[in-house]
Amino acid sequence: MSAPASHLPAPSGYPIPSAPPTYEETTGINTYPPYPAPESGHGPNMKSMNPPPYPSQPVPAPNPITVQTVYVQQPVTFYDRPVQMCCPSCNKMIVTRLSHTAGALTWLSCGSLCLLGCIAGCCFIPFCIDALQDVDHYCPSCQALLGTYKRL
Repeated sequence: MSAPASHLPAPSGYPIPSAPPTYEETTGINTYPPYPAPESGHGPNMKSMNPPPYPSQPVPAPNPITVQTVYVQQPVTFYDRPVQMCCPSCNKMIVTRLSHTAGALTWLSCGSLCLLGCIAGCCFIPFCIDALQDVDHYCPSCQALLGTYKRL
């Protein structure tokens, strides 16, 4: 293996690149002075030269910044017990009011009791047991339905 060459001369026919332009040359800073440079001497007709003022532009008024605070409430999991939470309807801190309604587990229990021979009215016992019914959670202040716990 041969060692790599450090700096090879440019092949003939290609121009050798020159240094890139300076920052002042590319942006145009100090390349065209806006006013003639003052002369060094003060003659009888020379007064102190002040450059004419630059035309001023009105400063735009800053836009007022509006800040909006958003409170994100964590999702509430409802069970068969009352839940303390902030009501999304009335924004009060409440403990939910429960209401039990017949659900799928209630009807399956009733049907199972009928199949077992409890036809004389005993099959309706699951409708009287809260532990077999679904639970609706209501706000005690505004009566809004907040959620439901389904047993099955």
